[in-house]
Amino acid sequence: MTAEARASRAEPPKELPAETTQARRFGKTRDAQATARVEDYVELIADLLATRGEARPTDVARRLGVSHATAIKAIARLKREGLATSEPYRGVFLTGAGHDLAGRVRARHRLVVDLLVAVGVPREAAESDAEGIEHHVCDATLAAFARFVGNSRAPGE
Repeated sequence: MTAEARASRAEPPKELPAETTQARRFGKTRDAQATARVEDYVELIADLLATRGEARPTDVARRLGVSHATAIKAIARLKREGLATSEPYRGVFLTGAGHDLAGRVRARHRLVVDLLVAVGVPREAAESDAEGIEHHVCDATLAAFARFVGNSRAPGE
């Protein structure tokens, strides 16, 4: 792409979308940001349970780069939402709904990574970037990603 073409793509729009359309788009982003934390915790807890047999709040906090208190608050939210349970001195466990969510999030993550790698993004960058992208795409976009990379089904279908 030429510098002129790039510059023309960066120009402000000549007309804004309808207010309700723009508000819906920004609302979708805010909703995705709110659910991203829950999804990250559930996915990590599932991974810790699968690889280590336990998911301690301390391990969750360290791996997500948050304080222990922040992890405890997030785990409490997961419990309130019926996604996790915990037992004193035994760590955190996912409910059936928590495992289901973790599976959907993991599949979505893998699909986004596969797409990024398919368009030439180095794998490590793709893994890192997918952590944010995976929470902000709708089912129609995921289905298009799946078609592009040759998967027969998009996550959640």
